[in-house]
Amino acid sequence: MNPRAGIAAARQPRYGLARVLSKQGICSRSEAARWIEAGRVAVDGRIVCDAEFPVAAGRKIAIDGRDIAESAPMQRLYLMLNKPRGLVTSARDEQGRDTVYRCFDGARIEGKALGWIAPVGRLDKASEGLLLFTNDPQWAARITDPRHGPDKTYHVQVDAIPDDELLAKLVAGAMAEGERLCAKSATLLRAGEKNAWLEIVLDEGRNRQIRRLLGAFDINVLRLLRVAIGALQLGELGKGHWRELHAEEVAALAPPAE
Repeated sequence: MNPRAGIAAARQPRYGLARVLSKQGICSRSEAARWIEAGRVAVDGRIVCDAEFPVAAGRKIAIDGRDIAESAPMQRLYLMLNKPRGLVTSARDEQGRDTVYRCFDGARIEGKALGWIAPVGRLDKASEGLLLFTNDPQWAARITDPRHGPDKTYHVQVDAIPDDELLAKLVAGAMAEGERLCAKSATLLRAGEKNAWLEIVLDEGRNRQIRRLLGAFDINVLRLLRVAIGALQLGELGKGHWRELHAEEVAALAPPAE
């Protein structure tokens, strides 16, 4: 072997086998780990049962004897779901709770079963509204990128009547559990006698961010509904229903890197 070629190969980044399969959009990382542990995956003709086995670019990977590089190109899927309240955003739940995948039971596109899709970001169990799914990891990464990803818009019912001063404080931010949280914008939509609806826009996605931010001001969330991601609106999509995104919507949400 050419010594320089050997050095170049040694410098190539290596990633765990389960991660490599998930980045190909073939399955989730946890599903890949199960396939690997079951002896279904080979690297350069040798069965590998370690999900963290380091793999560099150019290695030949096969699943059930079929080379993934020679497989037919996977149809990329881009879907939006109106997530109902009470469902967990996970493929499987250790506590046996219903997950968002219940909404796709029996789903087919052009006569074919959906296959593997993964949620893009999260909505907690008590939250509802617009949730994206795809089998395109690179597109999903651009959506969830904290610096360049699209804004997320929420309508939030709270147990208070916020005034202009409080709305300004939500934008200025507050410390919650040792972390500084803030909204990009906060607007009063309508108010009743004891509660109100706010529109809150976030330009980042942290765990339970809106609930924790409002909690820092002793305000409780009664309902939380995501109504838009970037220019994509939830619109009239029924609760628990889903649809494919149009090509223009896919491109607008996460333009390819130049």
